[in-house]
Amino acid sequence: MECSFRSSYLLPRRPSLLLGDSQFPAKLRSSKLKGSNLVNRLVIKNACGFGENGSVNGSPITPNKVFMEEAIGAEYGEGFESFRPNGLLKVDVDFLNNRLQEGFLKRIRYAMKPDEAYGLIFSWDNVVADTRSLKLNAWKQLASEEGKEIPEDSDVQRLMLYAGADHVLRKLLLWETSESELDRLKSRLSQLYYDNLLKLRKPVEGLEEWLDAVSTSRIPCAVVSSLDRKNMVEALEGMGIKKYFQAIVTEEDGMESMAHRLLSAAMKLDRKPSKCVVFEDDPRGVTAAHNCTMMAVALIGAYPAYDLEQADLAVGSFNELSVINLRRLFAHRGSDFMDLQKQIVEKAPPRRRITTDTIF
Repeated sequence: MECSFRSSYLLPRRPSLLLGDSQFPAKLRSSKLKGSNLVNRLVIKNACGFGENGSVNGSPITPNKVFMEEAIGAEYGEGFESFRPNGLLKVDVDFLNNRLQEGFLKRIRYAMKPDEAYGLIFSWDNVVADTRSLKLNAWKQLASEEGKEIPEDSDVQRLMLYAGADHVLRKLLLWETSESELDRLKSRLSQLYYDNLLKLRKPVEGLEEWLDAVSTSRIPCAVVSSLDRKNMVEALEGMGIKKYFQAIVTEEDGMESMAHRLLSAAMKLDRKPSKCVVFEDDPRGVTAAHNCTMMAVALIGAYPAYDLEQADLAVGSFNELSVINLRRLFAHRGSDFMDLQKQIVEKAPPRRRITTDTIF
């Protein structure tokens, strides 16, 4: 079958990265696909005419990651693999921090306008949109359709928001179902979630004003999520904030952990991970940001402040932020902060003996 490749969303679009769009052969041989990872399959899926929202002939793929606890990732600075014509390209934290060094002209520009050197990365869940209420409403609607009830216990409901759908149905709600029935319930749950998602008209309180402030300072922004691209874009347009985001990382990018999404966003923003600030509400997201050498600003709400003490800054809402806060986050960092330095030990010159000849 003839397949014409389009540029992968994983690869940066700006030529300064030296990782620009590549030309791929028109025909694929199955032998080249053996051993390929998820990223390879996503590239081929986009190339062969599948929809940008991950659909096949208009039928959406079930977004299991929406109701799943994701891996943190990059515990040892590892990244992801991107498919290239000459093989796999391994992209990790050190690779991006080294490759995305500012050139001479950029250093001059950032010296005059330091705010532009930063990149802001926003998590979708509970940072851009109130997804807690969306997920809980989806569970309640599903229970109503099935003639069942959702426990009123707050701890159980909190587990429902962050645990996988399989675990919730079998262990928390104790709905005895077969495998086929379980798949049907998960598919219906995802459909209810997306129906509620597209009805959103307002982002989290204070977010739009904050995005407008950083946009005035010309700081690029990205949003990351496990949603598919089509629904993500529609939701952002419905809330009227899509214009503020220069990059979007979604399910189609093939990232397998929270940290990998952050690294992909840094690539798309053309900013070093060490110059990025992540906005999260989850302690696991804060850990993922630090694993990527990024700063983390935590929003208190889904978790109390004492659970977010590892964040570099914790705020109750975006209304408490100003651009000066970003500068203070990096105030303790020099240009070579945390870089390994070799200490040059010089031998002390020999002491000169003072004699009568040297005095007179």
